[in-house]
Amino acid sequence: MLSFSLFIIGFLGSVFSKRHFILILICLELMILAININFISFSIFFNDLLGQINAIIFLTVAASESALGLAIVIIFYRLRGGLSIDLINLLKT
Repeated sequence: MLSFSLFIIGFLGSVFSKRHFILILICLELMILAININFISFSIFFNDLLGQINAIIFLTVAASESALGLAIVIIFYRLRGGLSIDLINLLKT
């Protein structure tokens, strides 16, 4: 129930926050952590180490994704002076 509620909170936060880019990144991290809680709980339940290994791998991938995302946000803020999602859509052209 804990991982499900965290995942739903992260999903709803990423869907409904259309203006704040950092909040979207935080919600994505919350969803990844909910998946990790699920992996660890099933690993303990089935007495298997593979779920814990997958959780560690996901944590390293999430940390690198977070670092790259925040670096892009800092560069974008220095160039444009704001973090509006509408301005980020201008990068596609």
